Amino acid sequence: MDKDQEVRLYKKSLRLEYFTVGYNVLEGLASIAAGIIAGSIALVGFGLDSFIESLSGSVLIWRLRQHSDDDEKERNLEEKAIRFVAYSFFVLAVYVAYEALKKLYLREMPEGSLVGIIIASVSIVIMPILADQKRQTGEKIGSRALVADSKETLVCTFLSATLLFGLLLNYFLGWWWADPAASLVIVGFLIKEGRELFKGEEE
Repeated sequence: MDKDQEVRLYKKSLRLEYFTVGYNVLEGLASIAAGIIAGSIALVGFGLDSFIESLSGSVLIWRLRQHSDDDEKERNLEEKAIRFVAYSFFVLAVYVAYEALKKLYLREMPEGSLVGIIIASVSIVIMPILADQKRQTGEKIGSRALVADSKETLVCTFLSATLLFGLLLNYFLGWWWADPAASLVIVGFLIKEGRELFKGEEE
């Protein structure tokens, strides 16, 4: 890879991460507001995930802007960024699991949320494209951190699909338990991805 191509790829990586941060801040605000109104922990959890992905994107922006020809420095930057992404999965998993189990135990019934359904539907379209672009670019520049971040973006697609399923069941059928049940599925995804990142780092 020549120097000009490398520079172009790093610039593309930064654009992808800037978009990730901007989109997820807006998505997070809308999701949390809609979740509070509807009493949906799955929707609130999805909004918090959006903020965590924004933080992850910010870390990647920092990492990409620190790009150096020093191999040792590059490895250290990669490791720090990967650890942050992995920890972000676990933090969110604990919060969502606690709130979901509490709602199931107390039988707290959320209202249907049309806004939440729209947010989840839009994310299902956007996130896979963004994740694929990050993965391809990360592989080309040899950035494990960017590839790891693409996995978090891909997980957002799965979270969106799970969230949408739970919201639709509650909105149209009144199945209140679908919301916290969907949240527990989300927890499984988060733990799985976090463990895989740490395992990959150890290898």
